[in-house]
Amino acid sequence: MDTTATAAEETVPETDAVNLDDPVLYMNRELSLLEFQKRVLEEARDARNKLLERVKFASIVSSNIDEFFMVRVAAMKQKLEKGSMDLSIDGRTMTEQLTAVLASVDQLMADLYECFQKQLMPALIENGIVIADYGSLDEREREAVDRYYRETIFPTLTPLAFDPGRPFPHISNLSLNLAIVLRDTDGQRHFSRLKVPEVLPPLVSVPAALTKKRGAKESSRDAARHSKFVWIEQVIAANLSSLFPGLEIVEAHPFHVTRDAEVAIQELESDDLLESVEQAVWRRRFRQAIRLQTDTTISDGILDILIENLEIEPDEVTRIPGPLDLSRLRQLPSVDRPDLKDEPFEPWCPADLSAEADDDPFAVIRAGDRLLHHPYQSFQPVIDLLQKAAHDPDVLAIKMTLYRVGRNSPIVQALLEAIENGKQVAVLVELKARFDEESNIEWAKKLENEGVHVVYGFVGLKVHCKIALIVRREPEGIRRYLHLGTGNYNATTARLYTDLSLLTCDPDLGADATDLFNSLTGYSHKRDYRKLMVAPVTLRSRMTALIRREMEHGAKGRLLFKMNALEDKGMIHLLYEASRAGVKIDLIVRGLCCLRPSIPGVSENITVRSIVGRFLEHSRLYYFENGGNEEIYIGSADLMPRNLDHRVELLFPILNTTIVRRLRDTVLKTCMTDNRRARIGKADGTYEFAPVEGPKSLDSQSWFIHHRAHTVE
Repeated sequence: MDTTATAAEETVPETDAVNLDDPVLYMNRELSLLEFQKRVLEEARDARNKLLERVKFASIVSSNIDEFFMVRVAAMKQKLEKGSMDLSIDGRTMTEQLTAVLASVDQLMADLYECFQKQLMPALIENGIVIADYGSLDEREREAVDRYYRETIFPTLTPLAFDPGRPFPHISNLSLNLAIVLRDTDGQRHFSRLKVPEVLPPLVSVPAALTKKRGAKESSRDAARHSKFVWIEQVIAANLSSLFPGLEIVEAHPFHVTRDAEVAIQELESDDLLESVEQAVWRRRFRQAIRLQTDTTISDGILDILIENLEIEPDEVTRIPGPLDLSRLRQLPSVDRPDLKDEPFEPWCPADLSAEADDDPFAVIRAGDRLLHHPYQSFQPVIDLLQKAAHDPDVLAIKMTLYRVGRNSPIVQALLEAIENGKQVAVLVELKARFDEESNIEWAKKLENEGVHVVYGFVGLKVHCKIALIVRREPEGIRRYLHLGTGNYNATTARLYTDLSLLTCDPDLGADATDLFNSLTGYSHKRDYRKLMVAPVTLRSRMTALIRREMEHGAKGRLLFKMNALEDKGMIHLLYEASRAGVKIDLIVRGLCCLRPSIPGVSENITVRSIVGRFLEHSRLYYFENGGNEEIYIGSADLMPRNLDHRVELLFPILNTTIVRRLRDTVLKTCMTDNRRARIGKADGTYEFAPVEGPKSLDSQSWFIHHRAHTVE
């Protein structure tokens, strides 16, 4: 029985006097985010998925929980230490939130390890992939693994002693370590910490020739289908005598530390934002430890040493019934077993935008707006456009925002070539993109050293919008070409995330882009734009006006929003109002969602669904039926306080009616009819798989892969 939903229904009267500010109508942000992790774990449990894809999902859950502690739990603990009296959107105190969150994480971790040990491990063994304990290896296998230890692992190891003359060593964030107790010849005990090298594979491969049964006849093809691995920390633990000759190894236990990564950047106190961010990133390494994971057999003596020197509380210790840090399972999908993985596919490119085409990309864009749907359609046309601009003698200037570009970026290379060819190049590099700060600092310095005009972001705001402006001299005069997107300028994630890219030379959008870049690189108090919605200036007010306009159509109104997260109370309140006015509202929210659907008298006209699949759903689309005069806005912004009020974000209109219809009838409709990867949100904040109707289920992501003719162009 859904007791939580029942309580919510009983609390909300079906009258006009209902209080839409009542905390019972809102889902806790952190608990909703953990509900998303449960949906990812469901993909690891789902036997309909290929086995190594299931392993990948398990590794993602482990990595996501680490990040959840580093950012979300850390932030809650910081507020608790400062005596914050703020209540969450659902009316909880900070203590109540933390208690509920930690209980949910404990259950999630228990479910993760149960999945790994009782479902994934047996399935792997059945398919010839074995993660063995070191102690189970036979003599030949052990000799081969020990040889790898001597030749490869041993030279990288650095044992660090802890005694009155040597302080407790720094334990880096997310590192895997061994806590070792030694006994000297005189009976004295010593403690040493040994970091497991991150530069080596976490799973040590046992040579294939040794893994088949003696005397068994096996073809080379069959032999290739059998793989055996052992965790690197077990190999190290078994060979500790090589590091401590003459001493007895009393015990050795792995441990894994998670540190607070929520570092405040003191922008207002710094004259140099670059220097400030660099210092903040450096300080992150030494932030407070907030979680210690170790095995179930660790002795109280070792645990006391770790607790005291890491300065954590006993309730911040988790004993794990298996290998620590399952994010390391990401190594397994690299095993050469295509039968256990999703079928590979190559993103395709419209013929007139392909690198082989003779068509001038600027002429293609002048002929009409183009929209690309990634990863089904290639991101290469965006790269090609910038590379073309870098070498086109008629291009005068290129301006861009960079949030997460990754390593070896072809986008940055194009900008460097542009500056070499005498173009004016201005780039805003957002240094405060969490966990990408170091990469962005590196690119910012390189660009600046080559003569690019580099801006390091705004004080107090992150620049999260995705926009590139190319200024070109043409016979008719100056023309501005734009790329506007929902995703980052990252060629790697463009193959893993679902995103949309608009290529246009619309004059009004181009003029808006110029105004935006002037405000980003100079001084401007511009408060209005022709067609762009820009946060934190106009986006909230314009979105509010569009939703209220839909309310005027009453029961004929229709809203269909697709986003990563829905948290902003003001927007949720407004959607509740629209629902009560009769507007039909369908929300596709990948991650956290603080809105509770299907509550009588409040949200009975609202559905919420979440799609979790092969690709990370990342595109944001906002559809307004508007009495038949349909409008769609897409862009970088989710409906969260940070996106609406504390970041520079863009939503831009789709002006081509053909593209509007294709977005409505392909992307949105297909996502709405997904009954394979979609889960339906319930009033209590939990999710259940969409009911399968008809003879076949529909996986929207698979459908987009196999239906090129219907992909948005």
